[in-house]
Amino acid sequence: MGGLYSEYLNSEKVLEHYNYTKETLDTQETPSRQVASAFIIILCCAIVVENLLVLIAVARNSKFHSAMYLFLGNLAASDLLAGVAFVANTLLSGPVTLSLTPLQWFAREGSAFITLSASVFSLLAIAIERHVAIAKVKLYGSDKSCRMLMLIGASWLISLILGGLPILGWNCLGHLEACSTVLPLYAKHYVLCVVTIFSVILLAIVALYVRIYCVVRSSHADVAGSQTLALLKTVTIVLGVFIVCWLPAFSILLLDSACPVRACPVLYKAHYFFAFATLNSLLNPVIYTWRSRDLRREVLRPLQCWQRGTGVTGRGGTPGHRLLPLRSSSSLERGFHMPTSPTYLEGNTVV
Repeated sequence: MGGLYSEYLNSEKVLEHYNYTKETLDTQETPSRQVASAFIIILCCAIVVENLLVLIAVARNSKFHSAMYLFLGNLAASDLLAGVAFVANTLLSGPVTLSLTPLQWFAREGSAFITLSASVFSLLAIAIERHVAIAKVKLYGSDKSCRMLMLIGASWLISLILGGLPILGWNCLGHLEACSTVLPLYAKHYVLCVVTIFSVILLAIVALYVRIYCVVRSSHADVAGSQTLALLKTVTIVLGVFIVCWLPAFSILLLDSACPVRACPVLYKAHYFFAFATLNSLLNPVIYTWRSRDLRREVLRPLQCWQRGTGVTGRGGTPGHRLLPLRSSSSLERGFHMPTSPTYLEGNTVV
């Protein structure tokens, strides 16, 4: 074991593994690569900004401290860190990769795995909360805040463990034949394990949303109505975006675990699939805030303040308009009854 960890600072190991798994080494900083890197960095900056706005909105307004919004805040935090990690990954890719030590390489890839894993677990937590709210299952009890924080902490702990396993020893240093083509210092068995876990999570989310659909459509459900159908549309959009963004990345990693070395040229284009998966972190805040007028107004408030500070006038709503928050399990526990049709307050529809 000591010999394994002693190789973590050997700057020649990364070159050795890339030489073994890649047909050619792209060490030139071409204009097309520079343009692509600049685009990805701009995209990640947008991810950071929009998720930061969501976090500020959730933190500053006490009416967003319910279960649903806390989970949304956790999703925004993981997506924000995913954007930061992908910027670092982009800056340390290309020709820079071959100058990294294995320790630096594990840190680069592990940070991306941790944050993207946390985003997936956050989506699962939100799906659970939506099921709890629709099915009226009293999950949290009197100490619901503590249990919610424990669930959030557990999701991050599992993500840290998943992303940290290679640096703890589950890698292919010293075993080139066991190496992944997409991630040349990761063992194929590790990649397969991570993809399997993510696939199980995806199936769990699908099952939860199918359950939500059945409850909403049931003739015995007292939640059936225009408002709940709008919520069903929201979660369907979320599920569809999740599948569209992540399925290509999962597929390429499954192919990687099955293909012999240098047998599948498509694996050399895997970075495009991972970049596409990152779009999930960009779209999550858009979906949730666009479906909630309350959250959207709070998110846009800093921009409106900036407009007023620069003398730009807009047609935003006047302060003091009271909007109802999204239906959450915590509001159900307090006995708060949401109407079965859209409620109109000052001309705004609550979704």
